[in-house]
Amino acid sequence: MTTNTKKKTAAPTRKSASARKSVSARKPAPARKPASAPKPASVRDRPSPEEVTPLRGYDPGFLGEQIEIPQLAAEISGNAVRLDGSEVIPYTHFSLTLSKKRHFPIWVGWNIDGGSLKRLSRSGIAFTKDPRLPANTQVGNELYEADRLDRGHIARRADLLWGSLPEAQKANVDSFFYTNITPQMDDFNQSAKNGLWGKLEDALFADVEVADLKVSVFGGPVFQDDDRVFRGVQLPREFWKVLVFVEGGELKTKAFVLTQNLNHLEVFGLEEFRVFQVTLGEIEERAHIRFPSSLHKGDKLVVSEAVGERTPLESLADIHWA
Repeated sequence: MTTNTKKKTAAPTRKSASARKSVSARKPAPARKPASAPKPASVRDRPSPEEVTPLRGYDPGFLGEQIEIPQLAAEISGNAVRLDGSEVIPYTHFSLTLSKKRHFPIWVGWNIDGGSLKRLSRSGIAFTKDPRLPANTQVGNELYEADRLDRGHIARRADLLWGSLPEAQKANVDSFFYTNITPQMDDFNQSAKNGLWGKLEDALFADVEVADLKVSVFGGPVFQDDDRVFRGVQLPREFWKVLVFVEGGELKTKAFVLTQNLNHLEVFGLEEFRVFQVTLGEIEERAHIRFPSSLHKGDKLVVSEAVGERTPLESLADIHWA
Protein backbone atom coordinates (compact mmCIF):
# COMPACT_ATOMS: atom_id res chain seq x y z
CA MET A 1 0.00 0.00 0.00
CA THR A 2 1.46 3.23 -1.11
CA THR A 3 1.24 6.41 0.91
CA ASN A 4 0.23 9.71 -0.75
CA THR A 5 3.12 12.03 -0.05
CA LYS A 6 1.84 15.11 -1.96
CA LYS A 7 1.65 18.19 0.18
CA LYS A 8 -1.48 20.19 0.15
CA THR A 9 -1.02 23.61 -1.34
CA ALA A 10 -2.39 26.39 0.68
CA ALA A 11 -5.20 28.34 -0.95
CA PRO A 12 -4.16 31.81 -2.11
CA THR A 13 -4.99 34.56 0.24
CA ARG A 14 -7.89 36.63 -1.06
CA LYS A 15 -7.24 40.32 -1.01
CA SER A 16 -9.88 42.69 0.05
CA ALA A 17 -11.61 44.90 -2.46
CA SER A 18 -9.78 47.92 -1.10
CA ALA A 19 -6.41 46.17 -1.54
CA ARG A 20 -7.28 45.15 -5.05
CA LYS A 21 -8.21 48.69 -5.84
CA SER A 22 -4.93 49.93 -4.42
CA VAL A 23 -2.89 47.50 -6.52
CA SER A 24 -4.92 48.32 -9.61
CA ALA A 25 -4.25 51.97 -9.10
CA ARG A 26 -0.51 51.33 -9.02
CA LYS A 27 -0.46 49.37 -12.35
CA PRO A 28 0.45 51.50 -15.35
CA ALA A 29 -2.20 51.67 -18.04
CA PRO A 30 -1.42 49.46 -21.05
CA ALA A 31 0.30 51.41 -23.78
CA ARG A 32 -1.95 52.28 -26.67
CA LYS A 33 -0.83 51.67 -30.22
CA PRO A 34 -0.06 55.00 -31.82
CA ALA A 35 -2.60 56.02 -34.42
CA SER A 36 -1.20 55.47 -37.86
CA ALA A 37 -0.30 58.69 -39.60
CA PRO A 38 -2.72 59.59 -42.37
CA LYS A 39 -1.40 58.75 -45.79
CA PRO A 40 -0.84 61.60 -48.16
CA ALA A 41 -3.84 62.21 -50.37
CA SER A 42 -1.79 61.30 -53.41
CA VAL A 43 -1.32 57.81 -51.97
CA ARG A 44 -4.53 57.31 -50.03
CA ASP A 45 -6.86 58.37 -52.86
CA ARG A 46 -4.83 57.06 -55.77
CA PRO A 47 -6.92 54.62 -57.82
CA SER A 48 -5.46 51.87 -59.91
CA PRO A 49 -5.21 52.55 -63.64
CA GLU A 50 -8.18 50.24 -64.21
CA GLU A 51 -10.30 52.46 -61.96
CA VAL A 52 -9.54 55.62 -63.88
CA THR A 53 -12.04 55.94 -66.69
CA PRO A 54 -10.88 57.54 -69.93
CA LEU A 55 -10.79 61.29 -69.57
CA ARG A 56 -12.16 63.77 -72.06
CA GLY A 57 -9.62 62.81 -74.71
CA TYR A 58 -8.12 65.49 -76.94
CA ASP A 59 -8.78 68.94 -75.45
CA PRO A 60 -9.58 71.59 -78.13
CA GLY A 61 -8.92 74.44 -75.66
CA PHE A 62 -5.60 73.09 -74.42
CA LEU A 63 -3.50 75.91 -75.93
CA GLY A 64 -5.81 78.69 -74.77
CA GLU A 65 -7.24 79.03 -78.25
CA GLN A 66 -9.89 76.67 -79.57
CA ILE A 67 -8.27 74.15 -81.93
CA GLU A 68 -10.99 71.84 -83.19
CA ILE A 69 -10.42 68.32 -84.47
CA PRO A 70 -10.07 67.71 -88.22
CA GLN A 71 -13.18 66.92 -90.21
CA LEU A 72 -13.45 64.11 -92.75
CA ALA A 73 -13.59 65.20 -96.39
CA ALA A 74 -16.78 64.45 -98.30
CA GLU A 75 -15.27 61.44 -100.09
CA ILE A 76 -14.70 59.57 -96.78
CA SER A 77 -17.43 61.10 -94.64
CA GLY A 78 -19.14 57.75 -94.12
CA ASN A 79 -15.92 55.88 -93.40
CA ALA A 80 -15.86 56.15 -89.60
CA VAL A 81 -16.53 53.65 -86.83
CA ARG A 82 -18.91 55.21 -84.33
CA LEU A 83 -18.93 54.97 -80.56
CA ASP A 84 -22.24 55.96 -78.97
CA GLY A 85 -23.16 57.72 -82.19
CA SER A 86 -19.94 59.74 -82.45
CA GLU A 87 -17.10 59.27 -84.91
CA VAL A 88 -14.68 60.73 -82.32
CA ILE A 89 -13.41 58.07 -79.89
CA PRO A 90 -11.87 59.48 -76.67
CA TYR A 91 -8.99 58.12 -74.60
CA THR A 92 -6.80 59.63 -71.91
CA HIS A 93 -5.17 62.72 -73.42
CA PHE A 94 -6.01 61.73 -77.01
CA SER A 95 -8.93 61.10 -79.36
CA LEU A 96 -9.19 59.54 -82.80
CA THR A 97 -11.43 58.57 -85.68
CA LEU A 98 -11.17 54.97 -86.84
CA SER A 99 -11.54 53.99 -90.48
CA LYS A 100 -14.38 51.57 -91.08
CA LYS A 101 -12.75 50.41 -94.33
CA ARG A 102 -9.10 50.14 -93.29
CA HIS A 103 -9.55 49.47 -89.53
CA PHE A 104 -6.76 51.91 -88.64
CA PRO A 105 -7.07 55.50 -87.39
CA ILE A 106 -7.77 58.16 -89.99
CA TRP A 107 -6.43 60.74 -87.57
CA VAL A 108 -5.33 60.89 -83.95
CA GLY A 109 -5.25 64.13 -81.95
CA TRP A 110 -3.39 64.49 -78.66
CA ASN A 111 -2.19 67.09 -76.19
CA ILE A 112 1.26 67.28 -74.57
CA ASP A 113 1.91 69.08 -71.28
CA GLY A 114 5.69 69.29 -71.29
CA GLY A 115 5.72 70.68 -67.76
CA SER A 116 4.25 67.56 -66.14
CA LEU A 117 5.57 64.67 -68.23
CA LYS A 118 6.25 61.43 -66.38
CA ARG A 119 8.64 58.55 -67.04
CA LEU A 120 6.68 55.32 -66.80
CA SER A 121 7.59 51.79 -67.80
CA ARG A 122 5.71 50.01 -70.56
CA SER A 123 6.51 46.64 -68.98
CA GLY A 124 3.52 44.34 -68.62
CA ILE A 125 1.17 46.41 -70.80
CA ALA A 126 -0.25 44.35 -73.63
CA PHE A 127 -1.52 45.59 -76.97
CA THR A 128 -5.26 45.01 -77.01
CA LYS A 129 -8.42 45.82 -78.91
CA ASP A 130 -10.72 48.47 -77.48
CA PRO A 131 -13.60 46.55 -75.85
CA ARG A 132 -15.95 49.47 -76.46
CA LEU A 133 -15.81 48.84 -80.20
CA PRO A 134 -16.70 45.76 -82.28
CA ALA A 135 -13.64 43.53 -82.56
CA ASN A 136 -14.04 43.23 -86.32
CA THR A 137 -13.54 46.98 -86.74
CA GLN A 138 -9.98 46.74 -85.40
CA VAL A 139 -6.82 44.99 -86.58
CA GLY A 140 -5.30 43.01 -83.73
CA ASN A 141 -2.41 40.68 -83.05
CA GLU A 142 -3.45 38.33 -85.84
CA LEU A 143 -1.65 40.68 -88.25
CA TYR A 144 1.62 40.84 -86.33
CA GLU A 145 2.26 37.25 -85.26
CA ALA A 146 5.44 35.66 -86.64
CA ASP A 147 6.22 38.31 -89.23
CA ARG A 148 8.34 41.41 -89.79
CA LEU A 149 5.63 43.88 -88.91
CA ASP A 150 6.07 46.25 -86.00
CA ARG A 151 3.24 47.83 -84.02
CA GLY A 152 3.72 51.56 -84.45
CA HIS A 153 2.05 54.11 -82.16
CA ILE A 154 0.44 57.10 -83.88
CA ALA A 155 0.15 59.14 -80.66
CA ARG A 156 3.58 58.63 -79.08
CA ARG A 157 3.35 56.89 -75.74
CA ALA A 158 5.88 59.29 -74.20
CA ASP A 159 3.78 62.30 -75.29
CA LEU A 160 0.75 61.11 -73.33
CA LEU A 161 2.35 60.46 -69.93
CA TRP A 162 1.57 63.73 -68.15
CA GLY A 163 -0.72 65.15 -65.48
CA SER A 164 -1.36 63.38 -62.20
CA LEU A 165 0.15 59.94 -61.73
CA PRO A 166 -3.23 58.18 -62.20
CA GLU A 167 -3.78 60.13 -65.42
CA ALA A 168 -0.34 59.25 -66.74
CA GLN A 169 -0.79 55.60 -65.79
CA LYS A 170 -4.11 55.43 -67.58
CA ALA A 171 -2.72 57.19 -70.64
CA ASN A 172 0.13 54.68 -70.68
CA VAL A 173 -2.36 51.81 -70.86
CA ASP A 174 -4.65 53.57 -73.34
CA SER A 175 -1.79 54.17 -75.77
CA PHE A 176 -1.59 50.41 -76.39
CA PHE A 177 -5.09 50.04 -77.80
CA TYR A 178 -4.89 48.81 -81.39
CA THR A 179 -6.97 51.81 -82.45
CA ASN A 180 -3.79 53.91 -81.91
CA ILE A 181 -1.56 51.43 -83.73
CA THR A 182 -0.61 51.02 -87.38
CA PRO A 183 1.55 48.26 -88.90
CA GLN A 184 4.98 49.13 -90.17
CA MET A 185 7.66 46.94 -91.69
CA ASP A 186 10.48 46.57 -89.21
CA ASP A 187 12.92 48.41 -91.49
CA PHE A 188 10.35 51.25 -91.84
CA ASN A 189 9.91 51.57 -88.08
CA GLN A 190 13.64 51.32 -87.45
CA SER A 191 14.29 54.03 -90.02
CA ALA A 192 11.68 56.24 -88.37
CA LYS A 193 13.10 55.72 -84.88
CA ASN A 194 16.71 56.31 -85.87
CA GLY A 195 15.79 59.26 -88.05
CA LEU A 196 13.98 62.50 -87.42
CA TRP A 197 10.38 61.32 -87.28
CA GLY A 198 10.40 60.24 -83.65
CA LYS A 199 12.24 63.36 -82.55
CA LEU A 200 9.99 66.11 -83.91
CA GLU A 201 8.22 66.82 -80.62
CA ASP A 202 11.50 66.75 -78.68
CA ALA A 203 13.10 69.14 -81.17
CA LEU A 204 10.19 71.55 -80.80
CA PHE A 205 10.62 71.75 -77.02
CA ALA A 206 14.40 72.09 -77.41
CA ASP A 207 14.45 74.78 -80.11
CA VAL A 208 11.34 76.88 -79.51
CA GLU A 209 10.09 78.93 -76.55
CA VAL A 210 6.78 77.06 -76.42
CA ALA A 211 4.19 78.89 -74.32
CA ASP A 212 3.42 76.98 -71.09
CA LEU A 213 5.29 73.98 -72.61
CA LYS A 214 2.01 72.90 -74.19
CA VAL A 215 1.64 71.40 -77.66
CA SER A 216 -1.27 69.85 -79.56
CA VAL A 217 -0.50 67.23 -82.19
CA PHE A 218 -2.41 65.50 -84.97
CA GLY A 219 -1.13 62.49 -86.84
CA GLY A 220 -2.13 59.49 -88.89
CA PRO A 221 -1.45 57.27 -91.90
CA VAL A 222 -2.01 58.08 -95.55
CA PHE A 223 -4.32 55.50 -97.14
CA GLN A 224 -3.67 54.77 -100.81
CA ASP A 225 -5.55 52.42 -103.09
CA ASP A 226 -2.36 50.59 -104.09
CA ASP A 227 -1.09 50.00 -100.55
CA ARG A 228 0.46 46.55 -100.20
CA VAL A 229 -1.88 43.81 -98.96
CA PHE A 230 -0.61 41.45 -96.26
CA ARG A 231 -2.80 38.81 -94.61
CA GLY A 232 -5.79 40.50 -96.14
CA VAL A 233 -4.88 43.92 -94.70
CA GLN A 234 -3.61 46.91 -96.67
CA LEU A 235 -0.51 48.37 -95.02
CA PRO A 236 -0.11 52.17 -95.12
CA ARG A 237 3.34 53.24 -96.30
CA GLU A 238 3.18 56.95 -95.54
CA PHE A 239 2.43 58.96 -92.40
CA TRP A 240 1.80 62.57 -91.48
CA LYS A 241 2.06 64.72 -88.36
CA VAL A 242 1.02 68.28 -87.48
CA LEU A 243 2.44 70.17 -84.47
CA VAL A 244 0.49 73.13 -83.08
CA PHE A 245 1.88 75.49 -80.44
CA VAL A 246 1.99 79.10 -79.29
CA GLU A 247 5.20 81.13 -79.41
CA GLY A 248 5.34 84.80 -78.47
CA GLY A 249 1.56 84.95 -78.37
CA GLU A 250 1.26 83.64 -81.94
CA LEU A 251 -0.32 80.31 -82.87
CA LYS A 252 1.94 78.28 -85.16
CA THR A 253 1.34 75.15 -87.22
CA LYS A 254 4.06 72.86 -88.59
CA ALA A 255 3.31 69.87 -90.84
CA PHE A 256 5.46 66.88 -91.78
CA VAL A 257 5.23 63.75 -93.91
CA LEU A 258 7.23 60.53 -93.50
CA THR A 259 7.49 58.91 -96.92
CA GLN A 260 9.80 57.37 -99.46
CA ASN A 261 9.00 60.01 -102.03
CA LEU A 262 6.61 62.96 -102.14
CA ASN A 263 5.72 61.88 -105.66
CA HIS A 264 3.75 58.64 -105.25
CA LEU A 265 4.39 57.70 -108.87
CA GLU A 266 8.14 57.51 -108.26
CA VAL A 267 8.21 55.15 -105.29
CA PHE A 268 10.07 51.96 -106.13
CA GLY A 269 9.80 50.23 -102.76
CA LEU A 270 13.49 50.18 -101.88
CA GLU A 271 14.09 53.78 -100.96
CA GLU A 272 14.75 54.94 -97.42
CA PHE A 273 11.89 56.65 -95.62
CA ARG A 274 12.53 60.36 -95.21
CA VAL A 275 10.87 63.31 -93.49
CA PHE A 276 9.60 66.27 -95.51
CA GLN A 277 8.24 69.49 -94.06
CA VAL A 278 5.09 70.31 -95.97
CA THR A 279 2.11 72.65 -95.88
CA LEU A 280 -1.08 71.90 -94.02
CA GLY A 281 -2.94 71.84 -97.31
CA GLU A 282 -0.76 68.99 -98.54
CA ILE A 283 -1.69 66.95 -95.45
CA GLU A 284 -5.37 67.62 -96.11
CA GLU A 285 -5.03 66.44 -99.70
CA ARG A 286 -3.21 63.24 -98.78
CA ALA A 287 -5.26 62.30 -95.70
CA HIS A 288 -8.67 63.47 -97.00
CA ILE A 289 -9.35 65.58 -93.92
CA ARG A 290 -9.95 69.28 -93.31
CA PHE A 291 -8.31 71.30 -90.53
CA PRO A 292 -9.85 74.42 -88.95
CA SER A 293 -8.98 77.79 -90.45
CA SER A 294 -7.04 78.80 -87.31
CA LEU A 295 -4.41 76.18 -88.12
CA HIS A 296 -4.07 77.41 -91.69
CA LYS A 297 -3.36 80.91 -90.38
CA GLY A 298 -0.51 79.49 -88.32
CA ASP A 299 1.05 77.69 -91.30
CA LYS A 300 3.56 80.12 -92.81
CA LEU A 301 5.65 77.59 -94.74
CA VAL A 302 6.37 78.52 -98.36
CA VAL A 303 7.39 75.61 -100.59
CA SER A 304 8.10 75.05 -104.22
CA GLU A 305 5.11 73.90 -106.23
CA ALA A 306 7.37 71.47 -108.10
CA VAL A 307 7.49 68.37 -105.91
CA GLY A 308 10.68 67.23 -107.60
CA GLU A 309 12.50 70.30 -106.28
CA ARG A 310 11.66 69.56 -102.67
CA THR A 311 14.34 68.03 -100.46
CA PRO A 312 13.87 66.00 -97.26
CA LEU A 313 15.05 67.20 -93.88
CA GLU A 314 18.66 66.17 -93.33
CA SER A 315 18.69 67.16 -89.66
CA LEU A 316 16.48 68.70 -87.02
CA ALA A 317 18.21 72.01 -87.68
CA ASP A 318 16.54 72.11 -91.11
CA ILE A 319 13.05 72.44 -89.59
CA HIS A 320 11.40 75.80 -90.24
CA TRP A 321 9.93 76.72 -86.83
CA ALA A 322 9.43 80.48 -87.40
